[in-house]
Amino acid sequence: MAAPQDPIVRVLQEYTTCDVSDALCKLKYRNGGFLSGLTMWSPQRQDGSTKIVGPAYTVKYVPLDDPSPKHPTHYIDSVPEGAVVFVSCPAKTPNAVYGGLMSTRAQVSGAVGSVIDGRFRDLQEQRELQYPIFARDVGTAPPAELLKVAAVNVPVKLQTDEQDMEIRPGDYLIADLNGVVVLPVELAEQALPLMKKQVEADDKMAIEIKKGMTFSEASKKFR
Repeated sequence: MAAPQDPIVRVLQEYTTCDVSDALCKLKYRNGGFLSGLTMWSPQRQDGSTKIVGPAYTVKYVPLDDPSPKHPTHYIDSVPEGAVVFVSCPAKTPNAVYGGLMSTRAQVSGAVGSVIDGRFRDLQEQRELQYPIFARDVGTAPPAELLKVAAVNVPVKLQTDEQDMEIRPGDYLIADLNGVVVLPVELAEQALPLMKKQVEADDKMAIEIKKGMTFSEASKKFR
């Protein structure tokens, strides 16, 4: 029997990543939770209505010479139902750290999609699975000559010099055409009503702007 859906996940399905970021900006959370450089590759390349929402299941790759021991089991066999797999690896790693068989297993486990903070491979296979993938780029070589998995379900840093962002196990990940956003679990209940208020205001503004009202007037009236 399927696990009951997290009520916060159910509500988040109604909103875009932009809606989530707007709410997080109001709560003074840096960059509105946006995770730069991660875009949709599957089931289509930056097209369609694909959106994923779920708690993060994190995977941390490190260089082979890192003193941390290798994780004793394969991370993909422990993905919880409803999770978003978030794979972290050192910046500018040329090898892919995720492939088609990983998505096959994740999909069977009930994961809703994967976010790869690095390269992934087997793009055609991913698309044939219709499995959502958000990533930095594609690659061809597997990671074993360079990296090992050191930990699962630990906080990981976004691998970019543009931001200082952390993704923690259980934080909500939301991804769509606009990109990927992390919603810290402790801010979720505060953020949801802000999203609702903002979307309702924007909808009213759009109606009046189409009738000829200026943006400034509409913003003053509804926001």
